Amino acid sequence: MNFDEELDACGLVCPVPALKTKKQLMKMAPGKVLKVISDYKPASESVPRDLAKTKNKHLGTEFDEDEEKWYMYFESVK
Repeated sequence: MNFDEELDACGLVCPVPALKTKKQLMKMAPGKVLKVISDYKPASESVPRDLAKTKNKHLGTEFDEDEEKWYMYFESVK
């Protein structure tokens, strides 16, 4: 998936990945896509759930078995 910015949330546990994602999306122009990388499985569920409370759009989540990382994509909406 194409993205405009990337946020590395590896090594962080909830709620920090969601907080950092929200903060980054607030800085981005509407329509831009943020890729969030996490190595913490609960974040792959809690970040999209927390962001659902905002206007930002969750575009999808992918899991890379080789890297054991989750890639979450969000579109900034103002």
